Amino acid sequence: MKNKLGKTSLTFLLAVGVLAGCSSGGDKPTNSTNGQGSTPATPAGPTKFSISLRTLNFDYVEKNANINEDKWVKELEKKTNTDINIRLVPHADYEQKMIQMFATNDIPDVVQAGAGTNGKELAGSVQAGVFLELNDLLKQYAPNLLKVIPQEAWDEVSLNGKIYGIPEFLSNPSRRSTWVRADLMEKAGITKDPKTVDEYLDMLRAFKKLGVENPYMGREQFKYADIFFGAYDVYPYLSQFEKVGDNVQPKFMDNDNMQKALGVYKTMFDEGLINKEFATINATNFKNIILAGKAGMWEMNAQELLQWETQLKAAVPDAKIKMIPSPVGPDGKGGGYLYASAARAYFINKSAKDKVEGILKFFDWQVTQEADKWFDTSLPVEPTTPEQVAEQRYLSGFLHLVKDDAYRKEILNATPAGKDLLKAFETILPKEGRGGIEFDPRLDAMSKNPDASPLSDTPPPILLQHMVKMVYGKEPISDWPKAIDEWKSKGGNDILKEANERFKKKEGIKLRGPEVQNLK
Repeated sequence: MKNKLGKTSLTFLLAVGVLAGCSSGGDKPTNSTNGQGSTPATPAGPTKFSISLRTLNFDYVEKNANINEDKWVKELEKKTNTDINIRLVPHADYEQKMIQMFATNDIPDVVQAGAGTNGKELAGSVQAGVFLELNDLLKQYAPNLLKVIPQEAWDEVSLNGKIYGIPEFLSNPSRRSTWVRADLMEKAGITKDPKTVDEYLDMLRAFKKLGVENPYMGREQFKYADIFFGAYDVYPYLSQFEKVGDNVQPKFMDNDNMQKALGVYKTMFDEGLINKEFATINATNFKNIILAGKAGMWEMNAQELLQWETQLKAAVPDAKIKMIPSPVGPDGKGGGYLYASAARAYFINKSAKDKVEGILKFFDWQVTQEADKWFDTSLPVEPTTPEQVAEQRYLSGFLHLVKDDAYRKEILNATPAGKDLLKAFETILPKEGRGGIEFDPRLDAMSKNPDASPLSDTPPPILLQHMVKMVYGKEPISDWPKAIDEWKSKGGNDILKEANERFKKKEGIKLRGPEVQNLK
């Protein structure tokens, strides 16, 4: 598929990063012109378009021989008067495959990406003019999207006041939660949910005495295994800056609290409370170990709890999972890192201008009550087998592209267990979560120094290697300041310099969480 961005231009963008000084944010469409030229023609018959979708480690998707022949895709096409060609992007190689897609100029009509205009996976394509500006087009063809999606989510996919993406929004930015095997707590005689880090460690020790193989389920890069960094407010990510004195810096530069958090992981490692090979456990193995009944506590997106419990019961019929408040640190707070107001977004290629009406109507239908009912209740709301869970998760979570991705109200309200989980959403998640200062557009220095700057929820590679060595006892945790010095020397200083320049100019700053709202 052709577009106006040549391979040479995009390769240049990949090498040097996106243009500096562009600020995000924008209002819902006004009567201003959209700069796209003539009005697209009304489609005759089904709108045929291609779309790239990340597999997201969904079993049903990754095991499907031909997703475009799937019965639910065919039914979705009938309901939306479309003919969709889904191009799957492997979850494990997502960023690499996306960059390759742009570099080879093989871009579909619609591109699914993270919620933002400057993610690594977009390779500078928004700034390069690959995608349609949607302000007036949304007003003309997608009134439901404008009515349902919050302004904060539109801001995530806007650049210089212009909307470029359709966001899958989050009504609660505290999305990740702490899960525990309630049946193991009962067997261990634990009647009260732990609160502090020490109380959590005692619970994990009790699980070990029961013979649980992985009291705390670890995972490579500390993904979905980072909740103890949250207790000390030192998530090791470049999406979490804080103001210290007159300057801003990543939270992982708080040497004292970072060493305390690393000390917790080393304690778990030394006492056998976390798998000795956690640094190499990928997403698939992480899930398989848990569903085999070999883990006592882990982290996951809150809205998936009931589905995981059903799958776990296939191996352990008496198993019960519950969400509990995350461990708190010295300040009495904790929780996962706060997400943006959107989880993913969909960008429409300029070359698809002649079919944009049908594409937008496809997305517009997705936020209607009819769509919610079809996606969430076409299958049994209480699946009883892993296969049924995988299919329900696929229909309500994967194919339902635009929705409130915090939780599925239609499903949860349909059962007593779902209503109980909904209460947990209302009583636990709003009270926890760590926010901070984030830069969007992404700092140019991050693009130029990949070893010092990974994705939003993984540590910089330079720091990650030291974190693992420290937990494994190969390096003293007290050497963390030396690790920071190395990070600074290999690109970190450039990141700090640009971050502080941007912060002082108030350019492209996102403030996540109540603790930083005073910086507006």
